[in-house]
Amino acid sequence: MALKQYLQSNDPALEEAIQKAYAQNQWFTPSFTKHAIHAIADQFLDEVQYNNWISSYEISEVVPMKVAIIMAGNVPLVGFHDLISVLASGHHAIIKLSDKDAVLSRHITDKWIEFNPALSDRISYSDRLADFDAVIATGSNNSARYFEYYFKNHPHILRRNKNGVAVLTGNETEKDLKKLASDIFLYFGLGCRNVSKIYVPHGYDFSLWQNAISEWEHLIDHNKYKNNLDYNFTIYIINQVPHIQLGHLILKEDDAIASRIGCVHFSYYEDLPALENEFEERKNEIQCIVSVNPVRNWEHILPGQSQYPALHQYADGVDTMKFLKSLKRRQ
Repeated sequence: MALKQYLQSNDPALEEAIQKAYAQNQWFTPSFTKHAIHAIADQFLDEVQYNNWISSYEISEVVPMKVAIIMAGNVPLVGFHDLISVLASGHHAIIKLSDKDAVLSRHITDKWIEFNPALSDRISYSDRLADFDAVIATGSNNSARYFEYYFKNHPHILRRNKNGVAVLTGNETEKDLKKLASDIFLYFGLGCRNVSKIYVPHGYDFSLWQNAISEWEHLIDHNKYKNNLDYNFTIYIINQVPHIQLGHLILKEDDAIASRIGCVHFSYYEDLPALENEFEERKNEIQCIVSVNPVRNWEHILPGQSQYPALHQYADGVDTMKFLKSLKRRQ
């Protein structure tokens, strides 16, 4: 695919777009943006993987529908999977870009149209959605309540806040923990697949963590990350909240799955079956589970792999392609 080759290149236009995206949104550092770009090229635009994915669905002639895609802006290009799904299913995409990711997403989509002019009739942008048949919207829990009201009369997929969790046994090697560190720190932990909570057995030894996360120490030089980290550390000190200070990361025992920037929560567990039951009860809070060993009823994601989702790994476990195939024009 021409777009894949472009994303894997050092084309000056792409480099310029990356820098402009960073100037617009300081969370989109060039290194993290390039990680997102390369993950898309490797996972979504690989011809073999794409054909394997699309062949698992019976894609027949469809009456093209106008599908609005409300993209989030928490990590670079987070809405690309929705876009490729809409196009692969034969529908038209109406994209509402996030203000936080307007530069890069627009640039790459425009490049895709340049390489494949036929897409110009199937991709459009809109700041105010009006004429559409269905919607895929990603946002916060607060925005989801608005989405539920506004799109109640349209077929929809509405996504809320979710986070990744990790299950540790205490037998992980330092290499395993180094890989887990990327699940925590990539995109500053702002992605829904980032690990914000770990579950450890009673008596777990955190002594390996300092070395395991050391290669991410440079994040403390990022102004926004450091400000959040310092603020959270101050709050914990003032309120005498027990925590483990690792310099550029704070570990805090907390039942909550979502954590503050620069912090990871942890909880102790008695046994895996009881923990698996908890995950079932809290599935609306969990995007994915990272572990060396598989966890019942959850897709197995090894440490270091949470930010490399494949085409068939759908957000919130909702099969986007199945939803898009089911769309029928309303009378």
